[in-house]
Amino acid sequence: MVKSVKKRDPEATKRSILNAAIKEFSAHGLGGARVDRIAESANVNKRMLYHYFGNKDDLFLAALEETYADIRSAEQELELENVDPVDSIRRLVVFTWDYYQENPHFLSLLNSENLHKAVHIKRSKRIQLLHSPFVEMLRRIIDKGEDKGVFRQGVDPAQLYVSIASVCYFYFSNIHTLSVIFGRDLAADAALNERRDHAVDVILGYLRV
Repeated sequence: MVKSVKKRDPEATKRSILNAAIKEFSAHGLGGARVDRIAESANVNKRMLYHYFGNKDDLFLAALEETYADIRSAEQELELENVDPVDSIRRLVVFTWDYYQENPHFLSLLNSENLHKAVHIKRSKRIQLLHSPFVEMLRRIIDKGEDKGVFRQGVDPAQLYVSIASVCYFYFSNIHTLSVIFGRDLAADAALNERRDHAVDVILGYLRV
């Protein structure tokens, strides 16, 4: 009887390694993450991991690139340019809020990279290519709102997105300390919904004429 040979699937292997790396880096940061645990979780040996991704820092960059690609891809599905500019921004703020809430690993990886002063993404061409079209799309939405007389003049799309990300990010990155300080359960559904509505109001309040 001829023994069957299991075919190697490089893409599936790389995907498995990346998924395991994202979980490990988001849970322990770059410094605390262990390649041994990533390999074990992905069910591969370390030699295979190094073959596909190089060293630990290269794997961390690949994890960052993948998480950025995921959020940019999800944003494209919103079809923001196909609706009224006010609705576009409202949809983007709600999406950003929900994405941060549902994908805490994204914020964890960003926190870790900022601790390392963005040394990894500085050498990433992929991340720049992902963000440039998004900023240009946001510029077109802003221009449409200005032309319709519903948005103020001179809004910088990059500044606007930083503001959107900030009002969403700060809440989740500080939710535990803020809950103690204000004596509220800020993770409760009612509190989350209230804050999401507030985020929309803040951004649209800035944009509207």
